[in-house]
Amino acid sequence: IGLCRTEHMFFEGERIKAIREMIVSDNVADREKALAKIMPYQQGDFEGIYEAMQGHPVVIRFLDPPLHEFLPTKEEDIVEISKEMNIPLEKLHNVIDSLHEFNPMMGHRGCRLAVSYPEIAAMQTTAVINAAINVQKKHPDWTLVPEIMIPLVGEVKELKYVKDVVVKTADAIIAAAGIDMKYEVGTMIEIPRAALTADEIAKEAQFFSFGTNDLTQMTFGFSRDDAGKFLSYYYDKKIYESDPFAHLDQNGVGKLVAMAVQLGHQTRPDIHMGICGEHGGDPTSVEFCHKVGLDYVSCSPFRVPIARLAAAQAAIKNPR
Repeated sequence: IGLCRTEHMFFEGERIKAIREMIVSDNVADREKALAKIMPYQQGDFEGIYEAMQGHPVVIRFLDPPLHEFLPTKEEDIVEISKEMNIPLEKLHNVIDSLHEFNPMMGHRGCRLAVSYPEIAAMQTTAVINAAINVQKKHPDWTLVPEIMIPLVGEVKELKYVKDVVVKTADAIIAAAGIDMKYEVGTMIEIPRAALTADEIAKEAQFFSFGTNDLTQMTFGFSRDDAGKFLSYYYDKKIYESDPFAHLDQNGVGKLVAMAVQLGHQTRPDIHMGICGEHGGDPTSVEFCHKVGLDYVSCSPFRVPIARLAAAQAAIKNPR
């Protein structure tokens, strides 16, 4: 699994209640109390994933979307939650208003959440490592190496701050369990600045995953959700030959990827790197990624057969 999106585990039943409790909390103690309710759910999910994968690699991405996505927008839902959580309606409205962002894609999300609220990263680390330890004990013939991905990093100091939280938490749990378990902390390269400073980021990251969906959005400066309204005019006028979200833009975004690969290897020769996103299922994009030195492809499940074939063809066509 090249990308396990942990936020998808938060949306049901008691889980969404606990995450909302965390969001409306205005102090660390209350946030930790709410996160303690979520942690067993996350740990259980990770245990299930590790069991299903039978020792094969799993990259777990920490919380990525902005917090407003977990809160209601309709007034009747807001009123209902206010009663359910015993929170004054005015306070809930104030929280929702404070989380409003004009451009959420470039807002308070990804590693910025963990920098603001490190207790989130501590909880997710606890869930990942506990799950891995429990499954490893059940299956001593497997070798589990948890891979933790910190999303949306643009500055190495961001990554170091969050990584320090992860390492401190993970090392304490592993030591208490008396088990010898290795784990890796890496990042998603999805901001142009991260690609440009990949030599610095590789000092802290043990792996790179190129999130080319967001990297394309931020490099072109338009939203994947809105670009369809005007891109057809660009195709008609031959300004763009194809959809850059379907086929990786090798002249622009591709140069950033190639640069990041080169810079990353300069700092950490053994760093492993992959592509994660819709481009991972596009044969021409996969071939390009193979040429510039990526190690693996992660894409939507239904694209996996195409990606495997494309990766095999690229390896035969361009042997390293």
